[in-house]
Amino acid sequence: MNGIQALTQQRLLLQLEYNVEKEVFRRQTEETGIERKVKRGDAWWPLRLGRSYYNSMNQLAIEVYREADTDIEHNFEFGRPVMFFEVNPVRYLSFTATVSYVDGDRMVIILPDSGRLLDLQRMNGPLGVQLSFDETSYRCMFDALDRAIRGKGRLGYLRDLFYSKQRAQTFSFENMRFPYLNPTQERAVNEVLRAKDVAIVHGPPGTGKTTTLVEAIRETLMREPQVLVCAQSNMAVDWISEKLVDRGINVLRLGNPTRVNDKMLSFTYERRFEAHPDYPQLWSLRKAIRDLRSHRKRGDEKYHQKLESLKSRATELEIHINSELFGEARVIACTLVGSAHRLLDGMKFGTLFIDEAAQALEAACWIPMRRVSRVVLAGDHCQLPPTVKSIAALKAGLGKTLMERIVETKPETVTLLKMQYRMNEDIMRFSSDYFYGGQVEAAPEVKFRSILDLDTPIEWKDTYSVEGKEEFIGESFGRINKAEAELTFDTLQAYFERIGKQRLLDEHIDVGIISPYRAQVQLLRRLLMKREYFKPFRRLITINTVDGFQGQERDVIVISLVRSNDDGQIGFLRDLRRMNVAITRARMKLIILGDRHTLTRHPFFRQLWEYKSQFLFCVLLSFHYLCTLLYI
Repeated sequence: MNGIQALTQQRLLLQLEYNVEKEVFRRQTEETGIERKVKRGDAWWPLRLGRSYYNSMNQLAIEVYREADTDIEHNFEFGRPVMFFEVNPVRYLSFTATVSYVDGDRMVIILPDSGRLLDLQRMNGPLGVQLSFDETSYRCMFDALDRAIRGKGRLGYLRDLFYSKQRAQTFSFENMRFPYLNPTQERAVNEVLRAKDVAIVHGPPGTGKTTTLVEAIRETLMREPQVLVCAQSNMAVDWISEKLVDRGINVLRLGNPTRVNDKMLSFTYERRFEAHPDYPQLWSLRKAIRDLRSHRKRGDEKYHQKLESLKSRATELEIHINSELFGEARVIACTLVGSAHRLLDGMKFGTLFIDEAAQALEAACWIPMRRVSRVVLAGDHCQLPPTVKSIAALKAGLGKTLMERIVETKPETVTLLKMQYRMNEDIMRFSSDYFYGGQVEAAPEVKFRSILDLDTPIEWKDTYSVEGKEEFIGESFGRINKAEAELTFDTLQAYFERIGKQRLLDEHIDVGIISPYRAQVQLLRRLLMKREYFKPFRRLITINTVDGFQGQERDVIVISLVRSNDDGQIGFLRDLRRMNVAITRARMKLIILGDRHTLTRHPFFRQLWEYKSQFLFCVLLSFHYLCTLLYI
């Protein structure tokens, strides 16, 4: 299958996914109650409206405040479409707005026009906002695939290259030395610099992928005036942008960051635009345009002449400011969908860097590809995959990423980072052997790291004998296991007591509690607030799903696997890449809670149980040997 045929098939599969996701959204909107949406993090209700204003992009923005369930982690972030509603009965307003940014329980939303503000202000009952179906992302992906299918020149060349056995072209020069990188990181940077077409940095957990990517970008900027850096999520864009700024690189971030603080905001396009010395003049012109429109007098023959004159001067000034901002920036950073922004129209780049490429649908990667000559993909296809809701599309190959495809067809373009700096070796070893052919090694400084002497780095608490099984609590919301949730905190409390309260607080030993099921996460959060023992430690404990912990690490990780039934059904725990993420978040201690009789019917969990058992036997043997020596 050539590139055009393959991308045509991708488009058909994407259309199938679009239809399924839109139907799921329609059904959930009609059938799911407001309280359930709030608990899922997909809605805020009730809301309090705050001030409204025109932002620096001349968009009408309104602040809204969440007044209930403020402890629930939500799914609102920059760029996501939302719709407002009122209850008793539930009625949705007829327009879609867009999230600008979220800061705690305050959210700024961009309205399509001033008439919509009046609609909101006229509402009588309590107002709410919920996530809407994301038409924009699909529209951008369809357009990107169409462009790639029709593509000529460099875009057509990359399309045909990625779907053929043709070797990617490279430059030839001696290796450069980077003393602050390890050998595989150094090799990865050199391979990026040599690549004419494509290079892949494969970074298993804790191997310093971001450090390597930042160095590769820095070295590329020694040879090119500007590069484009993208990622699937806003959080990943924020992370790489922050690291680049720390290295003194001028980054222009399109879109608002997920963490609203001065450091992050300082390199956003919107904040830079506002800080430009010519912005006050532009703001005055825009205000004059709004005033002229709102106070138009009948029979004013010069109205259009005045309006066009003001608009012309404002446009000229805006172009001037943008030209300076983009001219000064060395890195333009945005999400993959964000690379379709009108501000980038007509811009070309030598190199595109895509971080977390293994989490992005292939169609999304083609959005920025039309702007570049070569592409560098970084990520780990053995960790979180892209989300695909259509089973038929998934089975037909929509979930296979561009990174996976190139890894299979062009292994010569891939550099595997092999030295990890996060985990105790015994925590790391199972993941290394199962997912990476045993090639990943622990750096000497973390190899034996632990919290307690003679501690067991990995424990699996078998919950088979615990009273209570999994419970299904609603379509698309998931499962809970109440007995396992209680045991999770009993186990953590016992471990805390071994460490000691003062040491936990003094050394800020942090803990992550992970469950693959969102419903179990909500249950665990409620239990944490009820348990008096953990009150002094709540700031040290984070509870989230596997996806929520992607890219993070903690001293101690506790995993509640939930599934416990007589049929051996484990649902999406069969997605082993998610399990790889979960077990590799721990630096020094990993505690797994799960029903062995249910889980070990699957070969992965059986091997994990056997690995833990073999390791425990070795620890006991070593302890016995030490005791014998002391006795002698």
